[in-house]
Amino acid sequence: MRLDHAYEQMLFHPRWYHLPFILLLLPLSLVYGTIMLIRRKVTVRKSFGIPIVSIGNLIVGGSGKTPFVIEVASRYRDVAVISRGYGRKSSGLVEVSRKGAVLVDVETSGDEPMLMAQSLPHASVIVSEDRHKAIALAKAQGAKLIILDDGFNRVEIEKFEVLLEPQRVANPFPFPAGPFREFAFCKRAADIVAKEGRDFKRKVSVESPASNMLLVTAISHPERLEPFLPTGVIERLYLPDHAYFDEAQLRQKMEACGGQTLLVTQKDAVKMEGFKLPLSKMKLKLEIQSKIMHTIDAYVKDQIDEE
Repeated sequence: MRLDHAYEQMLFHPRWYHLPFILLLLPLSLVYGTIMLIRRKVTVRKSFGIPIVSIGNLIVGGSGKTPFVIEVASRYRDVAVISRGYGRKSSGLVEVSRKGAVLVDVETSGDEPMLMAQSLPHASVIVSEDRHKAIALAKAQGAKLIILDDGFNRVEIEKFEVLLEPQRVANPFPFPAGPFREFAFCKRAADIVAKEGRDFKRKVSVESPASNMLLVTAISHPERLEPFLPTGVIERLYLPDHAYFDEAQLRQKMEACGGQTLLVTQKDAVKMEGFKLPLSKMKLKLEIQSKIMHTIDAYVKDQIDEE
């Protein structure tokens, strides 16, 4: 088992034998959580003169942020999505797309920004470590609304907070003993806490399924895919989150296990464009409670009317 995968298991699916390691790391977690809490309390928020909706979470790894961002951003025109661009092979500020026109490749953008760019024909997508510069660029290009991907911890930015909460988290501690970026009670700072299973649900369909499929994915804690897998998965290949794929290695693995196709997520598929390998794609769509969308719409309308 890979070391990073073993650590993910401790964070998200702890077993009895993880307890000594969790207890060993707990003092560091308490210090880290306290620092993050003080930071949240004392930081002065800056207004950028444009409505900003943040879609974030309190745990490391995936919680449905990318499909949630896509669902929200698809409701508006003149919208820009701003992301950190984790896993990209570039640095600095990069325009991924401008009003739907994709400008760079996936290694420059990162997998999640590329998926958003391809899924949003009327939006602009920008990646940058410096979110302030990205917001300024989006405003200069005529954006009327900013969607901030993974923005809950950006406490210095004045924004409307939508926090996504998993159905259940077995490990309740902050990083590094647990998966939380801050103490769990910090969710009270959000304007909306959307809980999976109650406020939004995942609906997964499979495009081009086969009777024998090799599941290949590079997402955080990939075991979360299990409830959505179709029949026909004969073997699994898990890579680190945001990792890129080697076509020859995948072909060899397919031949070794007798797979007819690779079963991949949409996030994985954007990194396989140009591969001459048959793909079965898991397409994820969120069903979000209308009251949440109406609350976001009301915020956006109020902010735009004030300008």
